[in-house]
Amino acid sequence: MSKAVAVPFETTLLVRDHCLCLHLQRAARKIARRFDEALRPVGLTNGQFSLLMSLNRPESPGMAAVAALLAMDRTTLTAALKPLERRALVTVAPDPADRRSRRMSLTAAGRRLLARAVPIWETTHAAIEALLADRDTAPGARLAADRLRRNLRSLS
Repeated sequence: MSKAVAVPFETTLLVRDHCLCLHLQRAARKIARRFDEALRPVGLTNGQFSLLMSLNRPESPGMAAVAALLAMDRTTLTAALKPLERRALVTVAPDPADRRSRRMSLTAAGRRLLARAVPIWETTHAAIEALLADRDTAPGARLAADRLRRNLRSLS
């Protein structure tokens, strides 16, 4: 019989207070819920908004490019596309240059819905950026948000 080794409670507190992964996950969940709530009136989740926005390009992107941008695997991307296809917001079609590959496009309805969603995103995003500022300096929000974006890019 092996004796169980206990992790000291102090270690739990250290992880709670210092773990970047935990803090990023908590912040991501909270921000995602805030965008979900804001986008609910147009019938989108934050993930669907991001996916629609990733398709808003001059040329229809392939699955690999969108999956890489959204940091998801192709199976997850395919599953995320299904409800948007059912709502006729996106189309997925074979790539004319390589029939084994797929290209995705916004439909006219998808472009209209995205246009309605963007002002909601802008307002919500500005409110979240404002939370990063020192209470005394409005320009500080922009600087803090830019620094956060740079730091997050360096991690991804």
